[in-house]
Amino acid sequence: MQGDDVHLWNRFEQTFKHQHLRWLEKWLGLPPLPMERFDPASVRNILVVRQHDQLGDFLLSTPVFAALRTLFPDCPLTLVARENTAQLMRHDPNVDRVIPFAGNGRDWTLTALTALLTAARNRFDLAIVLNTVSHSLTSDLIARLCCRRYIVGPEHLLFGGTSRNFFYNLTAPQPDADRHQSERNLDIVRPLGVIGGDPHERIFITGEERAAARRQWMAWGRDQRRPLVIVHPGAGKLENRWPVALFAALANRLQETLPLQLAVSWGPAEEALGRELVASLHAPALIAVDKDLRRLAALYSQAGLFICNDTGVMHLAASVSTPLAAVFGPTDPALWKPWGADFCAVRAEDHRCASVAVDSMHETCLKLLYNKKLIH
Repeated sequence: MQGDDVHLWNRFEQTFKHQHLRWLEKWLGLPPLPMERFDPASVRNILVVRQHDQLGDFLLSTPVFAALRTLFPDCPLTLVARENTAQLMRHDPNVDRVIPFAGNGRDWTLTALTALLTAARNRFDLAIVLNTVSHSLTSDLIARLCCRRYIVGPEHLLFGGTSRNFFYNLTAPQPDADRHQSERNLDIVRPLGVIGGDPHERIFITGEERAAARRQWMAWGRDQRRPLVIVHPGAGKLENRWPVALFAALANRLQETLPLQLAVSWGPAEEALGRELVASLHAPALIAVDKDLRRLAALYSQAGLFICNDTGVMHLAASVSTPLAAVFGPTDPALWKPWGADFCAVRAEDHRCASVAVDSMHETCLKLLYNKKLIH
């Protein structure tokens, strides 16, 4: 982006967040409503805002869409999401429309804001801001400017110097500290009347996309007589990375003792890690790399096991129901591991990735492979 408006929105957000919140409260603040004043019958059009999070955070919010569809089966649901995650909602039967958020919030421009507000010119009856970890002024403003009746968000995430979030007229109670992130997202909509809710994260890959993924695997040399195991050694945070040498030791042990076919995957900034792992293997491995998240998810859906660190693509694999064994370090898997028995986390007592033993990961991988009857 070029021109004088390149960082206009970022400057606006930072200035108002830290210096002029009371002006925003005067201009845009809403009086609080008790939850019993919420009238579900008056809701005709729903907006969900989840634009500021990373891949894993976003996927952990997907249970909310199914829960809202159950509660409001006849109400169109519009989602505002980052451009990279918005594509994952294509073909989701619970989301009627997706408005991509232009890039990183810190790169927002006046042009981008105008485009979004024009696209969202329908005045929504209910807006839901899925803030569970960080608090985004941009998310709150999008909800406030696009919604005419009810805006709901968590009560415990506040801007400095404020006693309540004045953009919301309905708030969800603060969840317990040990609450899983999928449940935390569902907790925001449960006061509206959602009962239960399936906490499994999920995206919808079409039959055509799966067929294209199978063709791609065949082009790469896939042997369909053997179970496919994908190893992904990368992670965005260095402290979340299991050493490549340990990934290699695990992969070599699996490959030498079981009739498996290995593939190595990596993200755009992780090629050196991936190449290092490939070079350390005792037998050839396929390479599965794709910058398109939907194609990558379809590729992962063909695997019998995904081995990885605590990272965004861990959730991508889980969202297409691929069993996985993940190394966890400082992040608590009780809060962040994908929900379900097919998704296993291995963590050392000192919470350091490097302390996780190859034997522990090997045992976990065997259990998952046996449970899925991929080996006997």
